[in-house]
Amino acid sequence: MAETGKKLRGAQIISISGKQFVGKDELTRLLLQRLPAFRQIPIALAIKQAYALQHGLTLAQIEADKPRYRPDLIALGNWGRAQDPDYWLKQVLNQPGRRIISDVRLVREAELLRQQGAFLIRVNADREVRAQRGKLVNEDDPTECALDDFRDWDWIVTNNHSVAELAAQLDLRLEAESV
Repeated sequence: MAETGKKLRGAQIISISGKQFVGKDELTRLLLQRLPAFRQIPIALAIKQAYALQHGLTLAQIEADKPRYRPDLIALGNWGRAQDPDYWLKQVLNQPGRRIISDVRLVREAELLRQQGAFLIRVNADREVRAQRGKLVNEDDPTECALDDFRDWDWIVTNNHSVAELAAQLDLRLEAESV
């Protein structure tokens, strides 16, 4: 996987991809601390909002029991993409400002974001590590594995250890861009 020389700090859109429990949200939190001009707008938020409305739930209820709702959220996400492959992503791209899209899962999404000039990050972690972090479900769904062979990343992060190590990797990346 070849990484590009593209700069993270110069991006208008940062996209983050990876399997469940690799640390996408943690990396996003660290990015937001270091790049405060950005705000997080995940694709899943649009899906969760639609699901919550359909089922009389709050976003907090869905977040509190993600494994329970994940299969239905995946199904709703796939339904929207059947209407238009970019159904959910278009809602995010129409938002103003510098954005971190923290849940890119499909090749089509990554390609559209690349066309928009996004900085593409892939976060990886060993399956055993991910299983220790949370209950793995629907691992063979395309939303979990479609980007396994995608190679056009600007930065690839391995997150098998602590948050401090993840932060150190980010800081090294940002420091290298300042030189």
